[in-house]
This record gives sequence, C-alpha cells and structure tokens, in this order.
Amino acid sequence: MQANLPPTAELGRMLYTPVLSDVLDAMGLMHQALRPFVRPLDEALTLFGRVRTGRFVPEAARDAGRNVYVLEMELIDALRPGEVAVLACDGPTELIAPWGELLSTAAVARGSAGCVTDGLVRDVARIRDMRFPVFAGGIGPLDTRGRAEMVEKDAPVTIAGVTAVPGDWIMGDVDGVVIVPQDRAEDVFRAALAKIAAEDRTRDELAAGASLREVFARHGVL
Repeated sequence: MQANLPPTAELGRMLYTPVLSDVLDAMGLMHQALRPFVRPLDEALTLFGRVRTGRFVPEAARDAGRNVYVLEMELIDALRPGEVAVLACDGPTELIAPWGELLSTAAVARGSAGCVTDGLVRDVARIRDMRFPVFAGGIGPLDTRGRAEMVEKDAPVTIAGVTAVPGDWIMGDVDGVVIVPQDRAEDVFRAALAKIAAEDRTRDELAAGASLREVFARHGVL
C-alpha cells in the first residue's frame, strides 16, 4: 500500500516547479508550465493550491450604470482556504489589470493561497507588504473599468498557454508557474517526491566530488 501524501501545506514546502515540470514531461504532459512572462511580484514567495478560474475579455460594454465587477466579486467572495484565483486575460496585455490591493486583502481574509494572472497587477508595493503570493504578466496602474470585464468564472480557461480547470493544482515559485491536472495529481506528487529524494542524493554525491557521468548512471537524475 502506498504511503499517504504529506498534508497540503507540507507538500507545498517540499515541491518546486522544475521537478513538477520534469515529472509532467515524463508523463507526456509537456505543456503545463505557463509562458515565462508570468512572474512573481515577490520572488521569495511560493504559491500552491487548488485552481479557481475567471476569464476576462477586453472592451466590455460601457454602460456607465452597470457594475462590471459582479463576477469578479462573486469569485473572490467565494474563495475557500487554499484556493488560488487564476485569472485569464489572454496575455500578455497592456490593458487588463484584474488584480490589486483590495482583492488581495479580501483573498487573504478568506485563506486564499494566492493569485495567478497573465494580465497586469497594480498596488504592487502594498501587495508585497502583505506577503501575499501574486504571479502576473506585468505591472500597470490601469483599472479594468472601460477596458475589460470578467465574463466567466469557474470554467476551464487558457492562461499563458496552459489550460486550467477548476480543481486543478497550481504551483508558482521563482522559476515559474506549473499547473497539475487534478486527475493526475496524486501520481505527479508521488513521482515528484521520489525525484526530489534522488536529486538530494545526486547533489550530495556531486558535492563530495563524484562525476556527473557516474552519478547520473546511479540515479538517472541531472
């Protein structure tokens, strides 16, 4: 019988995106890493949790009396502990900035694990002060009003070249962002933990002076 996986918080501390990407590649899932223009606001922070999605489109209707933030507010208000807001804006973009300080504040209060968007983010200094993990396609001061609107939530989206489905797992760190399909997650996490153990042994042997060739022959890790 296989041992249980560590709790989510511990698993998030143990994993990192390159090893997840390698394992996904080995399973034939070679398009799970977001395009590299999506970067963390704070490279010291990591993000790990379950996906909740929103999709933005540009040039939404400009009815001044209509609340263009309705779906966005519904999504953030419904976040549960450990969930990550994944906001698809068809980035890179210079116009759509769906995330800022107030949404971060609301997400923190609900126990959210972070936000990932291929759009822009604003209020960066205050978000960094909060130490809330946000990964974005850029930084800009623009409001979405009159420029874009969330038109769909909790449905599959494409973000920075990767399909994200509500309930998938997502991890972000200084190396980038990787999405793990929920139906493969347990196998991916187990294989990643095994690879991490092999990499630790490889690192120790290399530090002791062993050659890359002989260490690779023993552990198959490079």
